[in-house]
Amino acid sequence: MLGCEHPVSRCGVFYAMDGRFGISFSVNFVMTQKVISYQVADTIDVKAFSSTFKAELYYSDPAELFFKTGTDRYVYVLKYGAVCFLNYDDASIAEVLEQIIPFCKNIFSNKLTDEFLVETGARDLRVGFNKIEVPSATIDVMRLVMLNVSQSVAIDYYEEQTNKLLAETNFYTQKLENKGRLGISGTRLKKYIGRTLLLRNRIAENIYVFDSPPETWEDESLNKIDADLKRTFDLQIRVRMIGEGLNIVRDNLELFRGLLQYRNSNILEWIVIILILVEVMDLIIQKLFGITR
Repeated sequence: MLGCEHPVSRCGVFYAMDGRFGISFSVNFVMTQKVISYQVADTIDVKAFSSTFKAELYYSDPAELFFKTGTDRYVYVLKYGAVCFLNYDDASIAEVLEQIIPFCKNIFSNKLTDEFLVETGARDLRVGFNKIEVPSATIDVMRLVMLNVSQSVAIDYYEEQTNKLLAETNFYTQKLENKGRLGISGTRLKKYIGRTLLLRNRIAENIYVFDSPPETWEDESLNKIDADLKRTFDLQIRVRMIGEGLNIVRDNLELFRGLLQYRNSNILEWIVIILILVEVMDLIIQKLFGITR
């Protein structure tokens, strides 16, 4: 650069000094990196997978594994069925997913996915609809972005499952309104109740993982990034809506269960009545024909 001496590059920022005027200035080098997350299954056995995957394990706990697999390349594996990649092409993603599949429970044929861009070298922190701009991309910042994208795609799955349960609940409620009865066998109703309780338990088991990680409590900049990402993805609102939807389903389940018990008690009452009638008829026949036993 004409008239400049001693250029230096630090953290994606180019510094230079103009020797004639004693003026220093800087030029930011902006780099865009892609985060992509997949919801591949109901759950992943992260403990078993960690012993087989050959990469540098940067962070782990019972619910998640965060690997550094190369320069600016990371893989995040979470027990609630999400796998997230940073700076991976399609072929490399397919290769990693193939290694993860044996450790998955209830694998999805159609994987849910979400993408997000990370732009480093920005002057200020800014979070947009599908992109975050950060001055520097530390490994903790990248992990935080990948975690929020993974939580978003996991919530997509829970929203989808909750909406299915609500649709099924509304179907039976509509039948009850129109015909005065559920129009479902006891076995099918029990299966429906079991399916609903299973989903509610699964969400309750994993709901705590949608909280902010402990690092954000101690680092103000990480806390701001986390809060901005949660607002962008509407994570807290969506989790609350899932909870409200499941509460509606639960209330209807209580009604359906009561109707099932009432129906069963009616059946028992009719059985008792029939047995009594049979006994009475038997006595009448004995009296009429003089039959003794």
